[in-house]
Amino acid sequence: MDPAEVEFLAEKELVKIVPNFTQDKIFLIGGDIGPFSPSLPVSVPLWMAVNLKQGQKCRLVPPDWMDVEKLKDKKQEEMDSKFFTAMPSDQYMEVTQLILKSATDDIPHADEIRTLVKDIWDLRIAKLRSSIDTFVRSDATHAKLNHLTLMELNTVRPFLTQALDHMHVLRNNISGRIQSTQD
Repeated sequence: MDPAEVEFLAEKELVKIVPNFTQDKIFLIGGDIGPFSPSLPVSVPLWMAVNLKQGQKCRLVPPDWMDVEKLKDKKQEEMDSKFFTAMPSDQYMEVTQLILKSATDDIPHADEIRTLVKDIWDLRIAKLRSSIDTFVRSDATHAKLNHLTLMELNTVRPFLTQALDHMHVLRNNISGRIQSTQD
């Protein structure tokens, strides 16, 4: 799965908007949305929120977790733990990027939020690379990592699968040579 596909899946996450228009309920395959009334918050899929924001038909309300203090706490929690911590959203990186790309004016302290989410991402990716290194060196056959997001997994997937394939080839060559010298 490439990043665009992961982002597509993240666009289904519900976010709140405050519309500036009136419309009855919209019937979609994924469920009913609305009705829309000016100044009354309503939950919509992220793709719809971005589309409405681009058309200047709403104000986007940031998710509860997209708060500077909460993100600072999450960053500290991630730094303090040797394991991966549960994230406030399974698509925290994608949601942040989409919201900040289309609705920066609706998000208080947008630059600080962008920096904190990037810091959390960097911490988690460094931790993931370290875990992969430990896993490959341990000669283990499987590993369990909790609380990883789909985007994080897809970031290391090409490297990890290629590394494991090379390790398999090397192990087979070594065991083949040992076998032939014993015969």
